[in-house]
Amino acid sequence: MNTFSLNLADPIRDAISRIRFAPHSNNLLISSWDSSLRLYDVDSSKLRMEAPGEAELLDCCFENERVCFSAATDGSVNRYDLDAGIKVSVGNHDDSATCVEYSAETCQIITAGWDKKINFWDARSTQSHGCLRSFVSEVESMSLSGLNLMVAAGSSVNLYDIRSFKTSVHTEGVKVKCIRPIFNPKGFVVGSIDGRVILEYISKSSSHEGYAFRCHPKVKDGRRHVVTVNDIAFNPSIIGSFVTGDNDGYATLWDARGRKRIFEMSRYPNSVVSISYSHDGLLLAVASSYSYQEANENCSTAFNREEPPQIFIHEIGNSDLTSPSSGASNKK
Repeated sequence: MNTFSLNLADPIRDAISRIRFAPHSNNLLISSWDSSLRLYDVDSSKLRMEAPGEAELLDCCFENERVCFSAATDGSVNRYDLDAGIKVSVGNHDDSATCVEYSAETCQIITAGWDKKINFWDARSTQSHGCLRSFVSEVESMSLSGLNLMVAAGSSVNLYDIRSFKTSVHTEGVKVKCIRPIFNPKGFVVGSIDGRVILEYISKSSSHEGYAFRCHPKVKDGRRHVVTVNDIAFNPSIIGSFVTGDNDGYATLWDARGRKRIFEMSRYPNSVVSISYSHDGLLLAVASSYSYQEANENCSTAFNREEPPQIFIHEIGNSDLTSPSSGASNKK
């Protein structure tokens, strides 16, 4: 697996909050605590866009190859025309906007914040389509898969059908750090602050039962070393293959169907705060940075905060495009 780091002439000046590959290309969107949104063309090794802002960015997402969105600590949600370089305001939360997703099915921008609200906006007019206010805790993480919205707040996971807002609530018993979709079969996976990973399937069957495991059971001085799971991503081309990133600077590949670890990558210079697969599963991007909570609290960690944030790209070869469980290719 060939690996290289992005070469940014103007380095990212503060903690990275999120990285996301574009839906149909190898363009990588980067939001960070230096208030800038960046678009990097991995194929040509060029920075395509840098849009400075007034507030620290906590999340970003694509609508398509030419339009994207950001969520910021001042509560603002913004839309960017990547071709024209124009930024316009979508709306605001009453506190920090922590998460943003785009629904192609309903043409809506969906945002969450520390004001304990989920807001829905019309992507064409930026008019509000209402909000959900049923949370007792701040929304920590949110993901969208088709019409299924997954929201993690405290130790609870709320699943919504965004057409009817019909909901089901799952209590995981752990404080959830991140939630991401499982595509085949449909479900969700959460990573917790105590190092656990929990997989839940929406349609349970004898062959697809949910389970949990401790992601990084490291021991220091005879005691279990608890490490937060910051992010999780499933490979879109390999059924059951996913990677986790933790606060100790490790990214680990797992086989969901075989319920086993495949391998652990070499330790990164800083915490693994965000990970993303390209649309075809041939590239894996890993953001190594102190986390935005650490930046917010201005505290020291086991890592040197003077170490600049970096993004590493792993090229997935043909030999890697194989289902770990079956030994046969499972490309979609």
